Amino acid sequence: MAAPGKSLLLTSLAPLGTAVPEVVELFDQMKDLPLWMKDAAGHYLWVNAAFLHYFGLHDRRDIIGLSDFDLCSEVLANQYRIDDERVLAGERIVSRVEMIGRFDHSARWCVTSKIPLVAQGGRVVGTAGVTRPLERKGEGTPPDSPLTAAIVHISLHFGEPLPNQHLAAACGLSIRAFERQFRQAYGSTPHDYVRQMRVRMACRALVHSRTTLADVATRFGFSDQSHFTKEFHRVMGEGPRAYRKRHQG
Repeated sequence: MAAPGKSLLLTSLAPLGTAVPEVVELFDQMKDLPLWMKDAAGHYLWVNAAFLHYFGLHDRRDIIGLSDFDLCSEVLANQYRIDDERVLAGERIVSRVEMIGRFDHSARWCVTSKIPLVAQGGRVVGTAGVTRPLERKGEGTPPDSPLTAAIVHISLHFGEPLPNQHLAAACGLSIRAFERQFRQAYGSTPHDYVRQMRVRMACRALVHSRTTLADVATRFGFSDQSHFTKEFHRVMGEGPRAYRKRHQG
């Protein structure tokens, strides 16, 4: 496996304006422990050898500049982006169970931690993360994690009505317990998480199709075009029409 060393590390991380710790290279010796660094837009700037293996790649230069949308399913990539934006806001995600995509389009449950990358002056310029396969019991394994059923259901049915009482019932929890545990784990209410997922899933339809805004709104679970426009602006900082125009050129 070709894995260019310090020169590529210095070059790829230079846009962040952060000091490059040489100790990062030691992570190439860690088997089954993928590590990565991304810029604020979600592009990979550095990954270790285990990450390359996870996605069936042989050279770091094959992944630098790509994003999760180039490597994973759209649903998983949007879930990762929601997390990245929390980290870019200064939050740390520690030892959370989540599903990670792989090179063969399968996925496996892993324990993931993410931290912000901070440049001189305190500005957050990217994210870094590390993950490991979930193999031991007693740390929130999927069968033992009450929220697993809700996340899987949201991933499969994000365009349909998803009342909290149904998600809570799928998890075997009361509504109050479900909402409390969900906020603790994902940093938002279930409603906000679903709203973000719907908006992010709609982005691809806006860019890669000529579907009307009203049809996109219906397809992704919004009551009407006005509701879609309002929620899209809340999440993306601009309306869907402006987003489409900017990305379609």
